[in-house]
Amino acid sequence: MDHKNFEHFLVRYLHGTATAEELDQLNKWIQNPGYKLVLKEQIKVLFITQIAMNRPDPDKIKDILKKEIKKEGKRTKGLRWSKYIRYAAAAMVMILLSVGYFLIQPVPTEKSPDKISMPSDGEITLEMNNGNIEVISESGNSRLVSEKGDFIGNQKGNRITYKKTAGGPDVISYNQLTVPYGKRFELELSDGTVVYLNSGSSLKYPVNFPKDRQRLVYLSGEAYLAVVKDSNRPFIVNADNLNVKVLGTKFNISTYPEDQTTEVVLVEGSVSLDIENNALPKKDPILLKPGFKGSYDRKENNISTKPVITGTYTSWMKGKLIFRNMTFGNILKKLERHYNITITNENQKFGDKKFNANFGNEPIEDILKYFKNTYDIEFKINDGHITVK
Repeated sequence: MDHKNFEHFLVRYLHGTATAEELDQLNKWIQNPGYKLVLKEQIKVLFITQIAMNRPDPDKIKDILKKEIKKEGKRTKGLRWSKYIRYAAAAMVMILLSVGYFLIQPVPTEKSPDKISMPSDGEITLEMNNGNIEVISESGNSRLVSEKGDFIGNQKGNRITYKKTAGGPDVISYNQLTVPYGKRFELELSDGTVVYLNSGSSLKYPVNFPKDRQRLVYLSGEAYLAVVKDSNRPFIVNADNLNVKVLGTKFNISTYPEDQTTEVVLVEGSVSLDIENNALPKKDPILLKPGFKGSYDRKENNISTKPVITGTYTSWMKGKLIFRNMTFGNILKKLERHYNITITNENQKFGDKKFNANFGNEPIEDILKYFKNTYDIEFKINDGHITVK
């Protein structure tokens, strides 16, 4: 049996890049019982789907493959083979997506709880403590269970709500929610704290916070948090080298990896900002008051504060974009995250120029036209990619 080519052809088929000859050979192979074990392993590696009580069933997958290839063959008589391959692959992927959610089973490794992975492309994902990753459908409803099968919460639409607990064991089980560009999501933690995640963000958090220890979560990207007060268990958001410590409050924090600064805007309550950098001398925490923004400069390793209009920094929760004294380069980056697009700026004249602008839910084309009509900034759209001239 040609296992190597079988695996290669299967990967190419699922990505819609298989040739006519490869598809013919794959069709013959999947009818051979000798390839059952190989197919089963590829199901795991390629995280095709979960079927039959969360256990991949190679026989069912094989039947779906055979049925779809046969069905698409009938539909596409007279069509060119290139079109047939594309349609068949697309049909297969759509079926797999509609069946359930993806499952990844990596080799178990000891993971450091203070590291979070980067956002994925296109799908909201929930990574469990054992490394399994589920794709979250914003239109779906589902029960969340731990790797042991225990009920831990519910997902309804664009919100996950964890089971309320007064505190869990000292051994912490982490979940990580990742939101790609162009989407937002809500999360209610087990202590009742509500987190709103903006586009291109990840939050790593305990399923149950320990009873007698601080409530510690890890953020990459942007989030608005309404923290439930608990004087015995301070709530801390770790944003790389910055720890944001609160007891009970509402605040916005933006800490995208590509930005030079981490910004914390306090709406109500109080927070302290503490730089965590073992390579440099320890600095005293900065206490932030409501209506103020604290900016941590990663290069300079210092924190500055100033009064702001908090609504400017929380407008993203309503789908709005408000830019105040912001460089054109940063505006383009925010547009990329908000609309899930790629922008190349060839106009160096406006790279560091600062602008003020307000936008609602306008299409990206209307925003670009605004900059063209107001500041004579040209742009070109080509196959979903925007180039600023």
